Amino acid sequence: MLEHEMTNRKTGIHDEGTALRSIVEGTATETGERFFASLVESLAKALNTHAAWVTEYIPESRRLRAHALWMGGQFVPNYETKIDGTPCQRVIEEETLVHYPDRVVELYPDDPDVKRNGAVSYLGVPLKDLDDTILGHLAVMDRRPMPEDAHALALFQIFAARAGAELRRLRAERELREREEKLARLVDSAMDAIIELDENMHLTRINPAAEKVCGCTANAIVGQPFDQFLTDDSRAKLTTLIAELDARPSGTQYLWIPGGLTVRRSNGETFAAEATLSRFDMHRRTYHTLILRDVNDRLEAERRIQSLTREAEYLREEIREFANFGEILGNSAPLRRLLHEVNQVAAADTTVLILGETGSGKELIARAIHGASPRQGKPLVKVNCAAIPASLIESEFFGHERGAFTGATGKREGRFALADGGTIFLDEVGELPLELQGKLLRVLQEGEFEPVGSSRTRKVNVRVVAATNRDLYREVQDGRFREDLYYRLSVFPLTVPPLRERGDDIALLAEAFARKFAQKTGRTLAPFTPQCLARLKAYPWPGNVRELQNVIERAVITARDGRMNLDRALPDIPEINTLPAAPEDSSDRIRTVQEIEALERANILRALETCGWRVSGDNGAAVRLGMNPSTLSSRIKTLGIRRPN
Repeated sequence: MLEHEMTNRKTGIHDEGTALRSIVEGTATETGERFFASLVESLAKALNTHAAWVTEYIPESRRLRAHALWMGGQFVPNYETKIDGTPCQRVIEEETLVHYPDRVVELYPDDPDVKRNGAVSYLGVPLKDLDDTILGHLAVMDRRPMPEDAHALALFQIFAARAGAELRRLRAERELREREEKLARLVDSAMDAIIELDENMHLTRINPAAEKVCGCTANAIVGQPFDQFLTDDSRAKLTTLIAELDARPSGTQYLWIPGGLTVRRSNGETFAAEATLSRFDMHRRTYHTLILRDVNDRLEAERRIQSLTREAEYLREEIREFANFGEILGNSAPLRRLLHEVNQVAAADTTVLILGETGSGKELIARAIHGASPRQGKPLVKVNCAAIPASLIESEFFGHERGAFTGATGKREGRFALADGGTIFLDEVGELPLELQGKLLRVLQEGEFEPVGSSRTRKVNVRVVAATNRDLYREVQDGRFREDLYYRLSVFPLTVPPLRERGDDIALLAEAFARKFAQKTGRTLAPFTPQCLARLKAYPWPGNVRELQNVIERAVITARDGRMNLDRALPDIPEINTLPAAPEDSSDRIRTVQEIEALERANILRALETCGWRVSGDNGAAVRLGMNPSTLSSRIKTLGIRRPN
C-alpha cells in the first residue's frame, strides 16, 4: 500500500513541466503578499502536499512570521511561531535545505504544529539576502512520506530563489518607505522654512515652517511662483544666485546667501531671513532647495535669553545684598508708626517717596513695601541714581540699541524693562539730572519709553518707589527738581526716623549685628555690658543704621578676650564716667545739636549712676544737676535713657 502511494507521488512529481507551468502561471502576474499567497497554493498543489508556507525570520525574537500559509486546502492568516524545537530551526540555523522524508513527528515530538496536523514529512529551504543573511524560509509539509526526488527538489529550489528575491524586494521597499517617512518627518519638523522650487521658480513643496513664514498653506500656494513672497531686490538677488549655482560643477551646487533675503508674507509684512540655496536633479528636471530662517525670531530669542540672564544676575546680586543688609529690627514708637504706614500703602499700587537721612534704612522700607504688595512674585529692581554717570543714566533706565552710542556693542535691556510687572526702587532720586526727569515723568504717567537709539515705544507696568535724603521741595524751589515730577513721586511720602530717635532700638540692632559678625568671623563673644550699651545710646549716630553696623563690625574685629572693644570702634564722644570737657577746651568751637545732646545725655547718665538712679529727693540727680525733677524726668524720656537691668 505504502509503495503504491509513493509511486503515485513520484508519478506526479516526475511531471516537472506540468508542475512548473502550473506554479509559473499562478505567480507570474503577482507581487508582494499576493505573490506569496499564489506561490504557496500553487506549490502545495503541484507537489501534492498538505501544507506550504513562506516566512520572514525575526532574529531578535527567534520567530518566523508567515507571509502566506496554505494548509488543508485553505489559507491560514496571521501565522507566527518560534523556531526552537521545530524542523524549521535547522533550516534557519544551519542555513541549508532540510528534508525529512518520513517520521518527522518522532524527531520533533514537542512541536505542537507537527502533532496537530499529523505531519509525517517536511521539506524546507532558507531564503537569503545578497550578503547571505537569512531572510526567512520556504517549506512544505505532508501527512504522507515524501521520498527524495531530484526533480521535486530542483523545482522547490527554483521557487525558493524566486520567493527570496520577492522577499528582498519587499524589504527594500519597506526600508525605502521608512527612509522617506523619516526624511519627511525631518523636513516637516524643521524650525527653518524649507522650500523646493522647480526650474521656473515655482513652488513644488514646502514644510510647515515655510507655511508659517509665507502665511499660507501648502495646498494654497504649491504650483505658484515663489517670487511673490520676495521683495524686488531679493527676487533679483535670488535669480542671479540660481544662475550662478547652475554654472557650478556637480558636488558644489550649494551656497550661503550673503546678507540673506527679505521675505514678504501673504499679508504684506516683510522680515529679514538668513538663507541657503542648493540644486539637485531628478528625472531630468532641475530643482532648487531654499532654506530660510527668520532672523527676527532668532534675535528675539537671543534678546530674551540676554534679558533673562541679566535679570538672573541682577536678582542674584540683590539676594546677596539683601542677605547682608539684615531685617527691619526695632520696637520703638517711631518705627512702629512707619511700619503701620508701610502696611497701609503696600497693598495699593501707589507711588511712594521715602524720605530719611543717609543710612537710616530707606532701601529696607522699599523692600518691605514690595514684599507686602501683590507684585511680590516679580522682581524688585534697584537703581542708585547717584552712582551712575549722567551720560549713562538714560541707558541704564531704558536700555539701548546696538550702536546707539560709542561702546554700545550690543542691545541691552534697561532697568524699567527688567522690572516690568514688579517694582523699581529709585534710590537717591534727587540726584537725577533735569533732562532725564521729564522722561521719568512720562514713564510714571504713561507707562512707556523708547530705548536709546530706538524709535520703538515700549510699554511697561512698573510700580515706582523712590527715596532721597534731600529736601526735594527745597530742590523744586531752587529749580533743580521738576515740580510736576515731585508731586508725581510724593503721592504717599514716608519718613524713616533717624536712629537717634529710636531709643532702645539701638541696643537691639547692636546685638543683632554683633551676632552676625561674630558668626561670620567664627568668634564667641560676650554680650554688651550695660556701660557699652549706654555709650552706644549716647552717640548721636549721624550715619544711622549703616554707621552702627560699621561700628559693631569694628568692635567685633578688635574684640579682646571675648569682649567687644568700643574704644577703637566708636568715634570719639565724651566718656560716660567723666564730666563734659571744660569750657576753655570748647569755647572756640561751635558744637552741633547732636554733640550738645550727646553731652547732655552723658551728663545725665553720670548723675543718675552717681545717685543710684534716683531722680528726686535730697540725694537725687535733679539736685546735682540743678534741675526740677519733672524737667529731668522729661529729658530722660526724650533722650531715651533707661536704667540698665
